[in-house]
Amino acid sequence: MNLYAVTLALIVLTLLTVSLTRLGKVHTRADYLVAGRSLPAFVLVFTLLSSWIGSGSLLGGAENAYKHGFAALWQPAGGWAGLALIYFIAPRARRFAQYTIPDLLEVRYNQTARVLGVIAILFTYTAITSYQFIGGGDILHLIFPTSITAIHGRYLIAAFVILFTAIAGMSSVAYMDVAIGLLATFTLCAALPVLLHNFGGWAAVRAALPATHFQLFGDLHPFNSYPGPNLLPDGTHERISSALEIFLPTCLLMLGNQSMYQKFFSARSEKDASRAVAGWIVGTVILETVIVALAVVGSAIFPTGDVHDHPREILAYTGLHAFTGSSPLMLLGALLVGAIFAKIVSTANNYLFSPAANLVNDIFVRYLKPRASNKEILLVSRLMVVLLGLWALYQGLHTESVLKKSLYAYTIYSAALTPVILAAFYWRRATASAAVASIFTGTFVTVFWDSAFIHANLPAILANRDAIFPALLASLVCLVTVSLLTPPPTESHLRAFADSP
Repeated sequence: MNLYAVTLALIVLTLLTVSLTRLGKVHTRADYLVAGRSLPAFVLVFTLLSSWIGSGSLLGGAENAYKHGFAALWQPAGGWAGLALIYFIAPRARRFAQYTIPDLLEVRYNQTARVLGVIAILFTYTAITSYQFIGGGDILHLIFPTSITAIHGRYLIAAFVILFTAIAGMSSVAYMDVAIGLLATFTLCAALPVLLHNFGGWAAVRAALPATHFQLFGDLHPFNSYPGPNLLPDGTHERISSALEIFLPTCLLMLGNQSMYQKFFSARSEKDASRAVAGWIVGTVILETVIVALAVVGSAIFPTGDVHDHPREILAYTGLHAFTGSSPLMLLGALLVGAIFAKIVSTANNYLFSPAANLVNDIFVRYLKPRASNKEILLVSRLMVVLLGLWALYQGLHTESVLKKSLYAYTIYSAALTPVILAAFYWRRATASAAVASIFTGTFVTVFWDSAFIHANLPAILANRDAIFPALLASLVCLVTVSLLTPPPTESHLRAFADSP
């Protein structure tokens, strides 16, 4: 265990060094929020990659793969589909060159849309940060089982993340992500063939697991396990529906993800933004496929025991227990655990920093103190990081299912913000009233979908499904219907998007 402890200590010290190094370069609001709009494509690729692949993939996605095999790829596939579309959005976002998504919402729609956008982002991003704390706590408990409980681990990882994020803002986050991205890419890709070879190859894996683990829809089932009517033979309709329930939220979160747009706003140029997306697509497809494959092989190696009861820990558990014997193997196992830990820290940094930027840019500077000095803005920014970090920690202490929490977070954003963000760039007829109705409805339906009222007043076949379908449908109906019933937007609202069709 000393090797694992040393590896984590070196990673933490490296991240802290990077943050402190960037601190001297932060003097203004733009430096803190968008790294002075100076990030080159190489840095953007790794900060985008590191911010996207966190506990949602390394814990929630791995848990899904442990239980259902390669059908778990439907979740990251949603991100891949979103990425293909983002390639065309990135240069437009950089051309717009604001600080946050609510900036975009006010310019294109109105102030109410801006405020509602901030609320939706706060719900989404603190939820995502919360299960990064869960993942980090799990890893610390696995490495130090007698001295650190999983709950105490959540407190420790929260302290790390809050400190790293508060120090230098986007500049700190982006350059830490380069180090983390390189470590994770090398380690994950090296670990899979070694693990597979030691177990006896794919033939041994296939022999050890059910055939459904290698099928397109596998044995996926509805998230809340309601069987529904037999519309297609052998429950195929349920598996397709379940695949869409994990595909759509991921795809739509990717398309409207503020953390991603903030990176585009930080790009040195439109060309750098486009190049970064191309590299991001390649990196994401490779790494998320490797993560699922590692979890599948891990499920063959460890079908029983502690990890069977806590399948979200399969990757870290594999790093701890499957790479034994020689020193090189043990080092690779330690690096694998360290890479997972670092990716979780990176994702938490990104999703904690982003809503803090909203509160500072979209509330404090916009409404409370428009003439605030750079010193005041930096002070308030760091205070917001601390307060939001504590809120995320509170959520993390009261959450156990990472997969469920991730789908909840993705659905809020997918239903409330992605439709109006895409409409801002691609539908000139979308109106301010429609955007307000769409954001409010998408957020409301998602947050209250699991309430007692819904379960008491809707048929079980609807109430027991994930919120993505009803929330997204309600949001789109509001966006389209209200837009067509209200006067079209003025040229002043469209001017900043003049290059959009």
